[in-house]
Order: sequence, then C-alpha cells, then structure tokens
Amino acid sequence: MTHISRRQFGKIALSGLATVAAASAAGAADEAVVHNVAIKGMAFDPAVLTISAGDTVVFTNMDGAPHTATAKDGTFDTGRLNRNKQSALEFGSAGTYAYYCEIHPRMTGQIVVK
Repeated sequence: MTHISRRQFGKIALSGLATVAAASAAGAADEAVVHNVAIKGMAFDPAVLTISAGDTVVFTNMDGAPHTATAKDGTFDTGRLNRNKQSALEFGSAGTYAYYCEIHPRMTGQIVVK
C-alpha cells in the first residue's frame, strides 16, 4: 500500500478535475447553446446577437406592453408575447436575420448565425 500526503492527494485530485473539465468543455463546444434576448425598455437586449447554427434564442418580454419578435423576411415570428412570456426559436441555417416588433415597428434587432 502506498501512502500519499494530503498535498500530493490534492495535486492528483486537481489534475483529475482539470482533465474532466477540459473533456467536458471540448464536448460542450459541439453542443447547441441557448441564448437570451430580453425585451425591455421598448428594445431588444442585445439588439444584435451572434450565434452558431443550431443554437436556440429565447425571447422574453419583460415590459408591461405586449411585443413580438418577427423576422422582416417572414422566416420566424414569436407571436404576441405578454409580460413575462417567452418564445424559443432554433436557428439552423447560417445567415443574418433582421427582426422587429409588429406592435412597435421601431423596435428592431438582428440575429447573426455563423
């Protein structure tokens, strides 16, 4: 039986954790990511969001007024979102998607899919 000190054990444990974390991060790079766009103050936040193909964007209305996130080219529409309501959309194809609120057309945003 081999005895190791607490310090040696700590180094071994940290080394093992670092290896597991690195492997997890490498696997996570291939997985889809969920991004959030808050609708607040009569604006989309962030107004421009860059994501990867396959990622999902969740639009959440934090305003008292209802809003939509509607693609200018008609490719997507969250429908009417009342306060604290959400809509999740997956973006599978690369491109730039400009959108606006149908109720408040001056509210605009853009999703850039790489």
